[in-house]
Amino acid sequence: MSTPALARHVLRADQGAFSGTGKLVLLILRFSRRSLICWTGLALGITWYTVSALEVVFADPEALRARAAVIGLPAAAMLSGPGYGLEDYSVPAMMANELLGAYAVFLAILCLRQGIVHTRAAEEAGRADLIGALPVARLAPLTAALIVVLCSALAVCLAVCTALLLSGFDPAGALLCVSGLFGVGLVFGAVGVFCAQLSSSTRTAFSLSVLVLAFGYLLRAAGDASELGGSLLSWLSPFGWAQQTRVFVQARAWPLLLYPVLILPLLSAAYLLQSRREIGAGLLPTRLGRDRARTMDRTLLGVSLRLERTRMITWLVALFIAAAMNGSLARPVAEALRDVPALQPLLGVQGDAALEELVLATLAVFLALTAMAAGLYAVQSPHRLRQDEALGRGGLLLAGPVTRYWLLGTQLLVCAAGCVLLCAAAGAGLGLGAQPVFEQPVLGLCVLASLAFVPLLWCWLALAFLAYGLRHGGLLVWLGIVACIVVGIYGALLNIPQQLIDLEPFTALDVLAVARGQGQGWVLVGYLLAAVLLAAAAMAAFRRRNVGS
Repeated sequence: MSTPALARHVLRADQGAFSGTGKLVLLILRFSRRSLICWTGLALGITWYTVSALEVVFADPEALRARAAVIGLPAAAMLSGPGYGLEDYSVPAMMANELLGAYAVFLAILCLRQGIVHTRAAEEAGRADLIGALPVARLAPLTAALIVVLCSALAVCLAVCTALLLSGFDPAGALLCVSGLFGVGLVFGAVGVFCAQLSSSTRTAFSLSVLVLAFGYLLRAAGDASELGGSLLSWLSPFGWAQQTRVFVQARAWPLLLYPVLILPLLSAAYLLQSRREIGAGLLPTRLGRDRARTMDRTLLGVSLRLERTRMITWLVALFIAAAMNGSLARPVAEALRDVPALQPLLGVQGDAALEELVLATLAVFLALTAMAAGLYAVQSPHRLRQDEALGRGGLLLAGPVTRYWLLGTQLLVCAAGCVLLCAAAGAGLGLGAQPVFEQPVLGLCVLASLAFVPLLWCWLALAFLAYGLRHGGLLVWLGIVACIVVGIYGALLNIPQQLIDLEPFTALDVLAVARGQGQGWVLVGYLLAAVLLAAAAMAAFRRRNVGS
């Protein structure tokens, strides 16, 4: 290489600590353009359809008053928002009060993922070393990742704002609404890049970030459920700050000033760690392994169990806590619905039902919600195999005395056991939280009812592994589980046809009847057979395709 050509590949000292950031931003945007377009289009389409459906469903003022009575319940506040503007409820207030929190979680996951994928995941995959060999400054990758996070959050917020304006919402209110969303996105983007500095593992960094997100959401949920309009706990969560703007009702912008107070320390710490640590290392020390592996750890099944352990424990703790909180709210919800018989059909109860029957119906709804969360765990399960294959570890395992059936089967078995444990933990938490309402023990009933979802979860698990075996269709599986969750939770609210709502599997299954032996056992047998067939198809597909190419 000639001297002038070599000079172009040398980073001069006067180029600053952020040299090469612009080119890295363009590279990352090109790398993630498809996912960003999908997220933005999804935000635009869902917002426009949601507003249109709400205007049709709640055209009658009486329907709005009935909806306001539901949102005033503690359980509804946990799932939606603080419940402001209920005296004169309107579609714009409903949009901001009930759905702003869901949109905030949607954007937080996007920004959190972008922040980790383009920092820690790039280092773990070796891309950071290749970039470091080019004339790129040390802080440029982190800065480029943050700019991409900002662009992603801005694109989604502009899509939501456009849909609101096209639906005839007040421009000032729409701008304030998406400003709160933008703040949430930047906060969790900063959380993602900060956690990426802590661990040398992408999986650990993502788990830490998700724990922060879940903790923030639980703080908001507990604060909004404890007091109408939110309490002190609501102000400790970034999700609460967006909803405390009270957009479309009593608009106030000053809660948005809290976002820079949290963002700036997180970014300062991330930049400080990035400038001082070695590429590929993290602040948290890597725990040394044992001198000799346990007998179980010398097998592929033991290794799969060990690698899956952290994710499984995280999901177990999160679901148990969430279920216990929901169970403690079963009695207040039932008492409120007992006073409003017209709202009892929301739980599938007709007429003036007894309090205990209402509580059981409420528990069935909460069990369906926890099963939906466990479904996300099931669909996410093939990720480790996909990552190992991309890094070449899957090919190394197959070079030894390991068959493809056993390589896929061990992960499938471990994750299937994880689904069972998640359902048992959710049922136990719900039963313990609701026990003070009943004279007779309900822990066993809740656990058995929750375990009735296991065959359905195995179907989602096997379907996800089938997509991995085919190497295509993973996005379709994710879209399927998300569609089921949206239809199950918001089906009536979004004016979705009743035929589609009846097809949604989580809410269609009467798990309490199954636990009592009163029917629908054939449905579980059908789900079990479908799971076996899908698992066999996944193994056959994985056996036929090339690995690592």
